[in-house]
Amino acid sequence: MRQVTALCAAAAIALSAIAAVSPAEAAFHVIKWGGSDLCQVWDDGVPTKPWPDNYKAVSRHVTTFDGAVAVKAHLLKKGVCKL
Repeated sequence: MRQVTALCAAAAIALSAIAAVSPAEAAFHVIKWGGSDLCQVWDDGVPTKPWPDNYKAVSRHVTTFDGAVAVKAHLLKKGVCKL
């Protein structure tokens, strides 16, 4: 039983080291849903596309969520988005 615990601990440490060496670069962009003025920040780290597929990207990719929210706020001011 101790060997299994030690093996699990070693595997967890190894996976943590791999994750620390190659951090995921998240990217976000603002999408606007078709038929409405609703805009949403979309995380490109999600392995699927937004559903339903009646949306349009209204911003370029932004590296941080805070940056994407700032872009959305700017689009709200310009009147591109209403919500």
